[in-house]
Amino acid sequence: MTTRRALGLATLGSALSACSSLAPSSDPMRPPHHRDGGFQNNDPGFEPKRLTDVLRWRLDAMRQGLPPRPSSPIPTTAADLGFIQANAGPAQKPAVTWIGHATVLAQLGGLSLLTDPIFSERASPLSFIGPKREQAPGVALPDLPHIDLVLVSHNHYDHLDLPSCRALAAQRGGSPLFIVPLGLGAWFQAEGMARVVELDWWQSQIVQGVEVMLLPAHHWSARGLTDRMQTLWGGFAVFAPNCQLFYAGDTGYSRDFVRIRERLAERQQPHQGGGFDIALIPIGAYAPRWFMKDQHVNVEEALRIHTDLGAKRSLGVHWGTFELTDEALDEPPRELERLRPLAGLTAEQFGTLPVGGTWKLAPR
Repeated sequence: MTTRRALGLATLGSALSACSSLAPSSDPMRPPHHRDGGFQNNDPGFEPKRLTDVLRWRLDAMRQGLPPRPSSPIPTTAADLGFIQANAGPAQKPAVTWIGHATVLAQLGGLSLLTDPIFSERASPLSFIGPKREQAPGVALPDLPHIDLVLVSHNHYDHLDLPSCRALAAQRGGSPLFIVPLGLGAWFQAEGMARVVELDWWQSQIVQGVEVMLLPAHHWSARGLTDRMQTLWGGFAVFAPNCQLFYAGDTGYSRDFVRIRERLAERQQPHQGGGFDIALIPIGAYAPRWFMKDQHVNVEEALRIHTDLGAKRSLGVHWGTFELTDEALDEPPRELERLRPLAGLTAEQFGTLPVGGTWKLAPR
């Protein structure tokens, strides 16, 4: 195992220690995903992998020389900083810019927000070891507009990056509001970031007239070997007058996405503008399936999520930045091109951006 990947696998490896699923809650009034000692998925529950499973994965990967290096460079483009900066003003148009991995700058409803910001060189608790970026962030931290809001889906190191969050909290003009799942508020406050709100699934926070709702996802949480499932995870819906955005976070495939569409149907009728204008859906870090299926979707499942949600347009994220699993970094967009027509979708309906690229969206 290379040092480049060791700590990334150790982060996933928090799920590997011998441990059974959390017991159902002893309080019948608590939601089913609340368990004694932590949280759990809706269906089915997350089962930690055994040490023999991770050894099998790693030995198989080493024998097969996985992951292969990309067959072509990950697409990048110079960010349109003039537009991005100007779009933070009163004449803002809905837009999303892919910064890399699961980090997206979304500008909607008069806000500039980031999903799971990671600008660090490594997705790791240490600066000298762990999965290393393959290319620089599409927009550097100093080039961002003032960030009003940060959405953190869960506490894995490639989604909750302490140096990036600290830098954003220290931005000129004041800290953004960090919206996080249950249990993470105390962590942020302990790290000196006081502007934080934590939510349970289906709970909302209003930010300058924009509603942010935490949604179920099929995943798990841990930053070490002793805190597994003790903080919640999830995706987000953002309801602005001119745009509705969905961000899946990290997730395996489940019926959660059908439930989300059903639960939100009353506010996404055709006369109200329909479903999500933009959905940010992971398409990478999925191989091998026997190991990753219950925590990361593959491309076929990402396409199903798009359909389950009834989204108008989806952007594939969570690929091409950190080498975390067995597929090549450039495989997910190739799989998307191959499978998209079979799902009856076009590149306009579900596509990818180069790192640094922007989609300008039609206002709702």
